[in-house]
Amino acid sequence: QVQLAESGGGLVQAGDSLRLSCAASGQTFGSYAMAWFRQAPGKEREFVAGVNWSGGSPYYADSMKDRFTVFKVNSENTLYLHMNNLKPEDTAVYYCAILSWYYTNEVTSWGQGTQVTVSS
Repeated sequence: QVQLAESGGGLVQAGDSLRLSCAASGQTFGSYAMAWFRQAPGKEREFVAGVNWSGGSPYYADSMKDRFTVFKVNSENTLYLHMNNLKPEDTAVYYCAILSWYYTNEVTSWGQGTQVTVSS
């Protein structure tokens, strides 16, 4: 079973950029479609961005597609999320996930999450 570990979160100011990483164990990383989700305090977990098994065909939530970039590097067993022009409303715990299939929100495995806090 693949295990996921996010890193790269922290406290930043509005307008800053941040790159999150999701390192995966296991030899089948290249077989999985993956995604990022986030959960703000008092809100439900929401989809952020996803990619197919090869790291191609990225797709995004509408509110983030102009500022966030997701990419998957199979040779590194790592999924990334690069976030530009961060806003206070981006404050949340960010989770990476393995999907049962590309372009679905059916998650088969979650990471533990990494906190991103954006101050105004």
